[in-house]
Amino acid sequence: MKPKKKIPKTFISFLLASILIWLLITLSKEYITTISFPVEYGKISQNKLLLANQTKEIEIVVKTNGFKILRTRFNTKSFLINVNTLIRKKGTTYYLLLKSKKQSIKRQLPSGVSLQEIIKDTLFVELGSLVTKKLAVKSNLKISYHIGYDLSEKISLKPDSILVSGPENYISKIKNIELVPIVFEDVKVDFVKKIAIKVPEGVKNLKFNIKEVTVSGKIEKFTEGILNVPFKIINVPNGITINTLNKKVQVSYIVGLSSFNKIDENSFQIECDYAMSASNSLGYLIPKVVRKSSEVKSYKLSPNEINFLIQN
Repeated sequence: MKPKKKIPKTFISFLLASILIWLLITLSKEYITTISFPVEYGKISQNKLLLANQTKEIEIVVKTNGFKILRTRFNTKSFLINVNTLIRKKGTTYYLLLKSKKQSIKRQLPSGVSLQEIIKDTLFVELGSLVTKKLAVKSNLKISYHIGYDLSEKISLKPDSILVSGPENYISKIKNIELVPIVFEDVKVDFVKKIAIKVPEGVKNLKFNIKEVTVSGKIEKFTEGILNVPFKIINVPNGITINTLNKKVQVSYIVGLSSFNKIDENSFQIECDYAMSASNSLGYLIPKVVRKSSEVKSYKLSPNEINFLIQN
């Protein structure tokens, strides 16, 4: 087997030096080339906001040496384009003639890089109207109570509404803003908690005047009570007398322990509508609670059908 010939180190050194010299000569020359620059938008009107799918970069033709072309390509600085002089085309579409920004673009180019041409003469921008609306806050609670306990009054939200600013096409369609979901388990005491606003997904440029809402609930132990309450028959035609065997109905109700002694017969008003029974050919009356104390959480009537006799 023939031994492999080693490449002399002097040859490798000469080759590397030649390549380096060639690169220096090549990169020292001036070139005209096209470079893409990222775009940032400035001076947007306070009542407007940028919508999605904006032009993210513009292409310009520049003249400079190879060194600066390489440096610019690998370290491209964004151009700030002020859009305070936009012209409306249609709907949310506006446009800007880039030739009016030529001097501004020139000033933002790296030193030694000269602007030759802007490839695209018109920059289109999508702008939406920024509106503010007062929206109701909606709690997003899941509560499981300890046996025998429940809310004694409606859950309190402070504040119960907030100011939301955002795109008009979104804000005009919504009626409330939800809170972040919270789970309370085995609850048997009052609670107070600050809960963050739930930011809707997929919607940009939303602003809230507050970030949290105080949610509180009063919890009480509940008990059952039973009362016999008289009822009234309504809509009886003249000349007809209605007799019933029962003069009262039994009301089983649930009430907070602290309010138990406040509940009596006068806490309920019960009526039977004779005209409704007659029009449906019913041979009985149906008792119905038409008024009850706000302290009563729930109730049940017995019997739920009352037989009657008609006396002319």
